[in-house]
Amino acid sequence: MGAAGPFAEHLARLTVGAGGMDTTVVKALSILEALAASATPLGVTELAKSLGLSKSNVHRLLQTLMGQGYVASIDHRYTVTTKLWELGALVIGRLDVARVAAPTMQRLVAEVDETAHLSVLDMTTCEVVSIHNIESTQPVRAYSRIGQRTPAHCVATGKALLSVQPLEALMALPEELPRFTPHTVCRRADLLTVLEKARRDGFSTNVGEWREQVGGAAAVVYDHADRPLAALGLTVPVERLQPAVMDRYIPLLITAAKEISRLMGAPLQRR
Repeated sequence: MGAAGPFAEHLARLTVGAGGMDTTVVKALSILEALAASATPLGVTELAKSLGLSKSNVHRLLQTLMGQGYVASIDHRYTVTTKLWELGALVIGRLDVARVAAPTMQRLVAEVDETAHLSVLDMTTCEVVSIHNIESTQPVRAYSRIGQRTPAHCVATGKALLSVQPLEALMALPEELPRFTPHTVCRRADLLTVLEKARRDGFSTNVGEWREQVGGAAAVVYDHADRPLAALGLTVPVERLQPAVMDRYIPLLITAAKEISRLMGAPLQRR
């Protein structure tokens, strides 16, 4: 997943209507919904009449949507492209991976008795979002709630997913990133070095970079098209984050991430 697309950026710059709602965004989305619901391509006049908009307004928005690849023109009539399906497929994939991953995560937690969590990357904010977790049974344990957002540059799942992003996306990050503890890697140049190592190793680590008493490791989960889909992480209190312990945990973590990737249809060479 990358940064916000040009379409979204373009609409965000347009006129904001009363009450803070961007009326141009609403109109553009209404056009997309009307085209998606129609079994046949629609003309400007049909769209304008059904949506209560001027033809010039509809035509202008259609040109923008075409320019961003969401709409195609057929004999002066318009229809949506598969780009909407592609976006929907990404969302569905995220939801499916939590269900598919659950049994493998249960087995991993049974082996190591540390909290396991599955996160996806939101590159627009450079955060990871937790979509599933299974807690350790230990009295002192790390905890993350579903939907929790954390800065990607200072947690293991975030660094794992950042490590497989295109270089141009990483270069778009600020040169100075927020510092949360004395251990946070907060310079982009240093982060790129860390990410290169994670890419080579096949896993990333965090030792007190987001919360001083919490660390862990993570590995990327891939989908059927060999795209990074999520990251599987183990979150471990720093007091238990000893090298000998992690030497045992990390191979189990990588194996579990590969198993989930296999279940998601990742290519054989990836598995």
